[in-house]
Amino acid sequence: MYSAVISATGLYQPPHIISNAELVEAFNAYADLQNAQHADAINAGERVALTHSSVEFIEKASGIKQRYVIEKAGVLDPTRMYPRFTERPDDELSLMAEIGVDACKKALAAAGRQASDVDAIFCASANMQRAYPAMAVEIQAALGAGGYGFDMNVACSSATFALEQAVNAVRSGASKCVLVVNPEITSAHLEWRDRDCHFIFGDVCTAILIERADLASSADQWEIVSTKLATQFSNNIRNNFGFMNRAEDSDPLARDKTFRQEGRKVFKEVVPIAAAHIEAHLASVSAVPADVRRYWLHQANLGMNQLVIKKLIGETGATAGSDVAPLILDTYANTASAGSIIAFHEHRADLKTGDLGVICSFGAGYSVGSVVVRKR
Repeated sequence: MYSAVISATGLYQPPHIISNAELVEAFNAYADLQNAQHADAINAGERVALTHSSVEFIEKASGIKQRYVIEKAGVLDPTRMYPRFTERPDDELSLMAEIGVDACKKALAAAGRQASDVDAIFCASANMQRAYPAMAVEIQAALGAGGYGFDMNVACSSATFALEQAVNAVRSGASKCVLVVNPEITSAHLEWRDRDCHFIFGDVCTAILIERADLASSADQWEIVSTKLATQFSNNIRNNFGFMNRAEDSDPLARDKTFRQEGRKVFKEVVPIAAAHIEAHLASVSAVPADVRRYWLHQANLGMNQLVIKKLIGETGATAGSDVAPLILDTYANTASAGSIIAFHEHRADLKTGDLGVICSFGAGYSVGSVVVRKR
């Protein structure tokens, strides 16, 4: 068995920012149009009028202040309220592969590696652009990498679940160098017309390079101490869009064909699951939460992260957003599987040799994955 390290990360950041103020203006204009169009039904009590959103509501509910998106105009068009992408021919690189290649190239450059050094690529994302061919294989071809690739989806936990597969491949000797890439075009499956969730997501792509420790040469290396995954079925976060919709004669634009959640139930149920998972994982490597120098948590909601950290460290411990548990969701919003990886990417440079850290994601499924790392 070989030791495995994270030798580099890469980040693709979309070109457009949508502030909360812009989002609220567009949503409220949409609500006014809908209320005017359905005024008779609303007056007759047959339909509920849409309520305006506000910057204050969004920031109090989530801690999010802005988000990055690949396309902005369509999202902010009150007559549309979702991004406008140009369909690409089959012989052109797909949008998801394009942003995946960008992040992978940055990770490879940071590690001093070439695409030819890569043995495998795992593309892990909350939503794939298509069923097949696999996005991972398209990214592999565009990079010029060898070996093999496959796609996997465990919703917001996809990155940590893929990391365990990459680590196992390296430890077993099956691979020497594995890329995990997390392209998240969340703007395409968010329901921007729903006040309860229209502010949640943002687009991004992350990449992580996993190598055999004895072969890695980058200046910034993180020993993979341990990985731990768990799932527990729940319908509280769901998206029913899929290839069977046509056979069911269901409406492709129906509300259940985009992201939806029972937010209060998710908050109440996921926080204790995540905190207990991390604590048990640390105990399995003879550590306690106070031993951890930094937590890079899934970035879905400020309140969730605050409560997870409170359960782990206690009333006198650090809060989410502090040095111990940095936040990126205020800038990026919820980026599904990429959130904890962005936090790791942007907030690790100051740690010292021997420092212990935990990368943890949690979300639909329910699913939770954690990776205990140590700075080399």
